[in-house]
Amino acid sequence: MRRKQTTKREVNPDPKYNDEKLAKFINNIMKKGKKSVAQRIVYNTLEIIKSKTKTEKPLEIFNKAIENTSPLLEVKTRRIGGAHYQVPYEVRGGRQEILAMRWLIETAKKKKGKSMAEKLAQELIEASKNEGEAIRKKQTIHRMAEANKAFAHFAR
Repeated sequence: MRRKQTTKREVNPDPKYNDEKLAKFINNIMKKGKKSVAQRIVYNTLEIIKSKTKTEKPLEIFNKAIENTSPLLEVKTRRIGGAHYQVPYEVRGGRQEILAMRWLIETAKKKKGKSMAEKLAQELIEASKNEGEAIRKKQTIHRMAEANKAFAHFAR
């Protein structure tokens, strides 16, 4: 029996840039409720992007990176008749954004040596140019979905 649908929570835009997507990104970076630390990391990241790319609008690079990293397809495992199949599904709009943010943060965390703001800035700049580890992850998932296209009829 299915549960009732959850209601979407409103996310207040961030105070500095007044952008909802950036506020969601800050919330994804946040650990143990330390929002001020997460905000400092993200705002330092945007300052680093501004200085490295010599642009006045680092938010455009941020949005371009998320757009480039957003997956169109993903695979989910379905059990049909005792066998497990990787069934490709289209990704909804909200989930595309969340997955892109999650991958960008994960790949930045895996890098060693620099501060989180520098690692995140580097990853965002690379993703805006369609390069980097997060883009590779998206391409891998798309390849898996393409390889399992034969099982698409199992999707409901």
